[in-house]
Amino acid sequence: MKRLKLTSLLAAVGVFVLAGAAHAAGESVATFNNVSGDIGIARNGTTMNAVSGSTLFVSDRIVSGAGSSAGIVFKDGTQLTLGPSTDIQVRDYAFEPKQAKFEFFVYLARGAAVYSSGMIAKLSPESVKVATPTATIGVRGTRFIIEAD
Repeated sequence: MKRLKLTSLLAAVGVFVLAGAAHAAGESVATFNNVSGDIGIARNGTTMNAVSGSTLFVSDRIVSGAGSSAGIVFKDGTQLTLGPSTDIQVRDYAFEPKQAKFEFFVYLARGAAVYSSGMIAKLSPESVKVATPTATIGVRGTRFIIEAD
Protein backbone atom coordinates (compact mmCIF):
# COMPACT_ATOMS: atom_id res chain seq x y z
CA MET A 1 0.00 0.00 0.00
CA LYS A 2 2.78 2.46 0.89
CA ARG A 3 4.60 1.57 -2.34
CA LEU A 4 1.46 2.39 -4.36
CA LYS A 5 1.14 5.80 -2.67
CA LEU A 6 4.80 6.58 -3.35
CA THR A 7 4.41 5.58 -7.02
CA SER A 8 1.29 7.73 -7.30
CA LEU A 9 3.08 10.65 -5.69
CA LEU A 10 6.05 10.31 -8.06
CA ALA A 11 3.70 10.11 -11.05
CA ALA A 12 1.88 13.27 -9.92
CA VAL A 13 5.18 15.12 -9.46
CA GLY A 14 6.23 13.99 -12.96
CA VAL A 15 3.01 15.38 -14.45
CA PHE A 16 3.60 18.76 -12.78
CA VAL A 17 7.23 18.85 -13.92
CA LEU A 18 6.24 18.05 -17.51
CA ALA A 19 3.44 20.62 -17.44
CA GLY A 20 5.89 23.22 -16.16
CA ALA A 21 8.36 22.39 -18.93
CA ALA A 22 5.64 22.73 -21.56
CA HIS A 23 4.58 26.07 -20.10
CA ALA A 24 8.20 27.29 -19.99
CA ALA A 25 8.56 26.44 -23.68
CA GLY A 26 5.66 28.80 -24.42
CA GLU A 27 2.59 28.51 -26.53
CA SER A 28 2.49 28.68 -30.28
CA VAL A 29 1.83 32.17 -31.64
CA ALA A 30 0.98 31.47 -35.28
CA THR A 31 0.11 28.79 -37.81
CA PHE A 32 1.21 28.26 -41.39
CA ASN A 33 -1.69 28.28 -43.86
CA ASN A 34 -0.38 27.96 -47.40
CA VAL A 35 3.10 26.58 -47.84
CA SER A 36 4.56 26.31 -51.31
CA GLY A 37 8.09 25.07 -51.89
CA ASP A 38 10.91 24.84 -49.38
CA ILE A 39 10.16 26.65 -46.10
CA GLY A 40 12.33 25.95 -43.06
CA ILE A 41 11.66 26.72 -39.40
CA ALA A 42 14.78 27.09 -37.26
CA ARG A 43 14.02 26.43 -33.59
CA ASN A 44 16.35 25.65 -30.70
CA GLY A 45 19.27 24.70 -32.91
CA THR A 46 17.31 22.44 -35.26
CA THR A 47 15.57 23.09 -38.57
CA MET A 48 12.33 21.47 -39.70
CA ASN A 49 10.27 21.78 -42.87
CA ALA A 50 7.11 23.84 -42.60
CA VAL A 51 3.84 22.44 -43.90
CA SER A 52 0.30 23.81 -43.71
CA GLY A 53 -0.71 23.53 -40.06
CA SER A 54 2.84 23.91 -38.68
CA THR A 55 3.01 26.20 -35.66
CA LEU A 56 5.38 29.03 -34.82
CA PHE A 57 6.81 30.11 -31.49
CA VAL A 58 8.57 33.25 -30.31
CA SER A 59 12.23 33.14 -31.43
CA ASP A 60 11.47 30.92 -34.45
CA ARG A 61 13.27 31.89 -37.64
CA ILE A 62 11.57 31.17 -40.97
CA VAL A 63 13.63 30.83 -44.14
CA SER A 64 12.02 30.35 -47.55
CA GLY A 65 13.86 28.94 -50.54
CA ALA A 66 13.95 30.37 -54.06
CA GLY A 67 10.49 30.15 -55.62
CA SER A 68 8.86 29.38 -52.24
CA SER A 69 6.14 31.23 -50.35
CA ALA A 70 4.09 30.83 -47.19
CA GLY A 71 1.10 32.36 -45.46
CA ILE A 72 1.25 32.73 -41.69
CA VAL A 73 -1.69 33.68 -39.46
CA PHE A 74 -1.00 34.86 -35.91
CA LYS A 75 -3.41 34.33 -33.01
CA ASP A 76 -4.71 37.91 -33.23
CA GLY A 77 -5.44 37.58 -36.96
CA THR A 78 -2.28 39.33 -38.18
CA GLN A 79 -1.22 37.83 -41.51
CA LEU A 80 2.27 37.58 -42.99
CA THR A 81 2.83 36.31 -46.50
CA LEU A 82 6.46 35.44 -47.15
CA GLY A 83 7.99 35.62 -50.59
CA PRO A 84 10.88 33.62 -52.02
CA SER A 85 14.36 33.77 -50.45
CA THR A 86 13.05 35.38 -47.27
CA ASP A 87 14.59 35.19 -43.79
CA ILE A 88 12.37 36.44 -40.96
CA GLN A 89 12.30 35.89 -37.21
CA VAL A 90 9.47 36.20 -34.67
CA ARG A 91 11.27 38.19 -31.97
CA ASP A 92 8.35 38.89 -29.64
CA TYR A 93 4.63 38.20 -29.56
CA ALA A 94 1.92 38.56 -26.94
CA PHE A 95 -1.83 38.64 -27.41
CA GLU A 96 -3.56 38.64 -24.04
CA PRO A 97 -6.50 41.08 -24.30
CA LYS A 98 -7.80 40.37 -20.76
CA GLN A 99 -4.46 41.48 -19.31
CA ALA A 100 -4.01 44.26 -21.91
CA LYS A 101 -0.72 42.65 -22.93
CA PHE A 102 0.12 43.09 -26.62
CA GLU A 103 3.38 42.71 -28.52
CA PHE A 104 4.23 41.97 -32.14
CA PHE A 105 7.84 42.21 -33.30
CA VAL A 106 9.31 40.49 -36.35
CA TYR A 107 12.72 41.00 -37.92
CA LEU A 108 13.06 40.69 -41.70
CA ALA A 109 16.74 39.98 -42.42
CA ARG A 110 16.21 39.57 -46.18
CA GLY A 111 13.51 38.95 -48.74
CA ALA A 112 9.97 40.26 -48.87
CA ALA A 113 6.79 39.89 -46.85
CA VAL A 114 3.27 41.27 -47.02
CA TYR A 115 1.93 42.35 -43.62
CA SER A 116 -1.79 42.69 -42.89
CA SER A 117 -2.62 43.89 -39.40
CA GLY A 118 -4.76 42.02 -36.91
CA MET A 119 -6.23 42.85 -33.51
CA ILE A 120 -2.93 43.89 -31.89
CA ALA A 121 -2.58 46.79 -34.34
CA LYS A 122 -6.18 47.81 -33.66
CA LEU A 123 -6.02 47.55 -29.85
CA SER A 124 -2.42 48.67 -29.26
CA PRO A 125 -0.83 50.05 -32.44
CA GLU A 126 2.32 51.15 -30.60
CA SER A 127 2.98 47.46 -29.78
CA VAL A 128 3.57 46.46 -33.42
CA LYS A 129 7.08 46.63 -34.86
CA VAL A 130 8.64 45.25 -38.01
CA ALA A 131 12.40 45.69 -38.33
CA THR A 132 14.92 45.23 -41.14
CA PRO A 133 18.72 45.60 -41.08
CA THR A 134 18.31 49.30 -41.91
CA ALA A 135 14.96 50.36 -40.41
CA THR A 136 12.30 49.70 -37.80
CA ILE A 137 8.69 50.33 -38.77
CA GLY A 138 6.01 51.16 -36.25
CA VAL A 139 2.71 49.90 -37.61
CA ARG A 140 -0.52 51.75 -36.99
CA GLY A 141 -2.97 49.28 -38.49
CA THR A 142 -2.53 48.74 -42.20
CA ARG A 143 -1.36 46.46 -44.97
CA PHE A 144 2.05 46.86 -46.60
CA ILE A 145 4.91 45.11 -48.37
CA ILE A 146 8.36 45.25 -46.82
CA GLU A 147 11.62 44.23 -48.48
CA ALA A 148 15.17 43.82 -47.20
CA ASP A 149 18.34 42.99 -49.15
